[in-house]
Amino acid sequence: MDPAAMKMLAVGLAAGLGFLGPGLGIGIIGYSAMQALGRNPEARGTIMTNMILVTAFAEAIGIYALIVAIILAMVA
Repeated sequence: MDPAAMKMLAVGLAAGLGFLGPGLGIGIIGYSAMQALGRNPEARGTIMTNMILVTAFAEAIGIYALIVAIILAMVA
């Protein structure tokens, strides 16, 4: 198989699998936050603050995966 095709396959796998985890994580975070708000609406401020913080951490992992995919695409 062509080395360029293998490189692009590696880039696609790195990006796809690297974005899968944060995407699922952010979905679970949103689901859990909405359940918590439904059970205890008075705690909205605390729940939303924690949700945004954890979502930012999960999104950072996706950004790292994007950087790795870009580096793989640029190398050799």
